Parts: sequence; structure tokens; C-alpha cells
Amino acid sequence: MSQTLLSILAFVPLVLAGVLLIGFRWPAKYAMPVVFLLTAIIGLTAWDMSFNRVLASSLQGLVLTAAILWIIFGAILLLNTLKHSGGIAAIRRGFATITPDRRVQALIVAWLFGCFIEGASGFGTPAAVAAPLLVALGFPALAAVVLGMMVQSTPVSFGAVGTPILVGVAGGLDQAGMSAQLATLGSSWEVFFHLIFSRVAITHGLIGIFMPLIMLSIMTRFFGKNQSWKEGLEMAPFAIFTGLAFVIPYIAAGVFLGPEFPSMIGAMVGLAIVIPAAKAGFLLPKTTWDFAPASEWPAEWMGKIEMKLEDIAGKTPISVRMAWAPYVLLAIFLVASRVFPELKAALLSVSIGWIDILGETGISGKLEPLYLPGGILCMVVLVTALLHRMRLSELGAAINESSRTLLGAGFVLIFTIPMVRILINSGVNGADLVSMPVAMAQLVADSVGGVYPFFAPAVGALGAFIAGSNTVSNLMLSQFQFNAAGLLGVSGAMMVAAQSVGAAAGNMIAIHNVVAASATVGLLGREGITLRKTILPTLYYLVAAGSITMIAMYGMGISDPLMQAAG
Repeated sequence: MSQTLLSILAFVPLVLAGVLLIGFRWPAKYAMPVVFLLTAIIGLTAWDMSFNRVLASSLQGLVLTAAILWIIFGAILLLNTLKHSGGIAAIRRGFATITPDRRVQALIVAWLFGCFIEGASGFGTPAAVAAPLLVALGFPALAAVVLGMMVQSTPVSFGAVGTPILVGVAGGLDQAGMSAQLATLGSSWEVFFHLIFSRVAITHGLIGIFMPLIMLSIMTRFFGKNQSWKEGLEMAPFAIFTGLAFVIPYIAAGVFLGPEFPSMIGAMVGLAIVIPAAKAGFLLPKTTWDFAPASEWPAEWMGKIEMKLEDIAGKTPISVRMAWAPYVLLAIFLVASRVFPELKAALLSVSIGWIDILGETGISGKLEPLYLPGGILCMVVLVTALLHRMRLSELGAAINESSRTLLGAGFVLIFTIPMVRILINSGVNGADLVSMPVAMAQLVADSVGGVYPFFAPAVGALGAFIAGSNTVSNLMLSQFQFNAAGLLGVSGAMMVAAQSVGAAAGNMIAIHNVVAASATVGLLGREGITLRKTILPTLYYLVAAGSITMIAMYGMGISDPLMQAAG
């Protein structure tokens, strides 16, 4: 079989997933088992993977599934704890003092708070935390998931305290070989690496200015009473102001401080600027926007987790500050667990793992229950129960509700993530072929020639769509992108930056991210509807990133120390 046909065959599982989820509107619980089986068959036959390797990859996927389910459980449990403590009712009251306008609430909770949680934690946590909080504020479940998924864009490259850059890019490039080349040119790996992440920050920043406006426009068009783009666009002055309040400190941190803190610093500065501005009515339109009454919402908007005020009737009211305390604690705990080496080591010391699964070298999986956001969320729940003086019966009810919600997500993810691991681990095979994701990337590069830089972000997004992770996409494809730049005689640093930006955008359409976010609001089975909405901002992101990359390389002639050496 020719290399082109093999590359096309590698695409088939992804195309099938898209057709079943988006075209035929199959729930993921039916679509993903079919896609998993097809992927395994292609791996065993066309790629000549051993049965042992396919099975080991599937088992590795199950370990990773457990980690993601742990995060989902923690996020749902915190929400249900606040429901039973009366915290949710207090948070709702608090927003009334800022503004009743749902568009402003979406910017503060989904965009700015979500960006902070992404910067601190990653792992898809922003959607898992922001989506149920939006539902608690009175947003339709489907709108909450779509908004939560759109946060998986600008902050993601610097999520989890810079993990996609520090682990994904640095680990995905031949650092030793590049360091030797750079030394002969009078430069260093540190200089080259700084070029990459500063260009990531600038590219994301330019695109991210308009993401808040796009979020609001999609919300008012698809979830508004009048289904109007205009009602979102009339927020343009305030939405762009919110975008600038985030991206200016974000870019500055990315260029001058490094990859660990841009998303957190951008979000903290943004919240400090935007909340007082919203209270003062700065740049806000005269009209206040709200959803139609819940009784008029279509059934497909509704999740199985509801936040009714009568659920907490009769409880002693909690202050707004006390109600928000768990989320403040969550942010502090997440940052501390990533920044302080001693604490990080203590949390990582509790680990359940399987090294070289079934004897397959390089295929390992581990679960770190205390270090993962799920463990930190559960710690926050225990503190919340004490702070809010909850009875054991109330905490027990929250745990019971959260466990029931988790079951549906588990079934879908035990097929989705093993499928991903087969694709990623397919590079070791009897046919001497590159892995399926790299084969797909090569097909794209070979098909478009000199305009490939425009498509480089899309290749990164493809990797994230497959893996559900910016970090994994960067690990798989950074060296490929660097080599493609060398063949074209353009900046390798800029090409790798485009990879990372595209991989961040790809998180908006990554199937298992959609499943995880949907699970937190009881919306499983409607993943295709979410994907049809999030494909729009993803396309905006990729076209904008591709255009910026082309202008930087061919218009501005941006270079780096390794341009000649790479060629």
C-alpha cells in the first residue's frame, strides 16, 4: 500500500467519529466503541502493530480514563457540595450585585475565571469547573458546555503552569541535537526556546482579543430568545475590552517571565479590571440580556443536573464571600501544588502505576490521585464542608449525586481514550511506518507545499483533536513541524509556535474533552451538538493563526538561529 493511501487510512477513524457524532448525531456512547474497534483493526492490519501492543495501548488508555474520571468527579462533587451547603444560592445573589446581564456573567465566569483555572491546572479542568458553575447561575446546560469548551483555546498553551510548552514542546524536540547546533552558531537552547514560547504568547494574544466577543455571539445566536448574532455583537466594546484586559498582561508574562504564568497572570489582571468596570457599567449597552424562561428551553439544552433554589430552602444564608471561598481555595491549592517543589513531591509520592504494560516498552500509565486536580478538588470539598458547617447527611447526598453522574462518562471514555492511545503508540510496528498522527501530518504537508505554514496550526489541532491534549499534540508533532520548516527554509521556532497555538485550539473540538465537560452537567449523549457549535471558533482560531504564521514568515521574514542549520 502506498504512503498516501496509508495516510488517508489513518484519517478514517477520525472521519468516522465526525460523521457519526456530527452528521448522524449519534451519542458518543454508541459512536466511540465503533471508532475504537476500527482503529484497532487498522492498527493490527495496515500498521502491523502486534496484538500485545494494541492491548497494552488500550490498557494504558483505561489508566488515563481513570485519571480523567477522577477530575470530573471532583468538579461535580464541589458543585453538588455547594448546592447542598447553600453556596450556589449565594453565588447567584452575588452576580446580581455586579450585573444581571448573562453576557457579562459569561465573560467573568467562563472566560476570565476559566482562563485562570486553565493556567493553574489544565487537564480540561476549566470546562469541568466553569460549566457546572454556569448551570448553577441559571445558564442552559448545553450553553454552559459550549462556553466551557471555548475557554480551551487562548490560555491552553500555558495551562497547567506551562506544561504544554515545558513538557510538550521541550520534550517533543531533539533538544540535545539542537543545543549542539546552536552552540556552533553562538546561540543556545534557552534562547531558541524563548523564541518559541514568546511567539506562542504573541500569536495567541492577537487572536484571543476577539475570543470573548465570539463566545458571546455564539451564545446569543444559538441560545438566545431571538437567536440573534446582533445581541452578542452589541457587546463588542466591552467584550474586546475584556479580551485586551486579559491578553496584554498575558503577552507580557509570556515574553518577559516565561511559560509558567501567562494564563494565570492574564486572568488575575483581567478579573481585577473587568469586574469593577462591569459594576460601573463601563462600555456596557443600555439593554440587559437574559435567556428565555427555562420552561421555554428545548429539551436538548437541559442537563440532568439541576440547581433549583428550593434545593437549599430553609438553610441559613451563606455570605457571597464565603460561597466563593472554595473556588479561591481551589485556585490557591492548584497553584501551590504546581509551584512549590516540596508540596508537589509530597502529592506525587502517592502514585498507582503500571510500567511497560504487558512488557511493551514505552507504554506505561499512572494515576496520581492527590496531585491530579480531582484530588485537590476533593480536598477543597472537605474544607468547604467545614467552612459551610455542613451535616454529614448533606455531604453524603453530594457524594451520592456526583457518583451517579460519573457512570455515563466512564462508559464513553473507556473507548475514547484507548482509541487515542492506539493511534499515538502506532509508531512501533512491523511495517516500519511512522505513527498514524505523523502520517496524517505528512499527508497535509505534502499536499500543500510552500503554503504549509498556513496549515501548521491545523496539524497541531489535529493532534489535539486525536489526543485531547495540547501537551500530547506537541510531543507528537513538534519535531515534525520543525523539520517541515527546515525543508521550506522558514523559521523553525515560528513553525513550532504555530503547532502549539493550533494544538490549543484543537482542544475545543477534542471528543473526550467534550464528553468530560458534558458529564459535569449531566448532558451526555449530545456531544455532536456541542461539536457543531465549537467548530466555528476553532475555524476562526486556525485561520487566524495560519494567517499570522504566513505573515510572520513570508511578510515579515521572521527568522531564528537554526533556519540555515535546519535546512
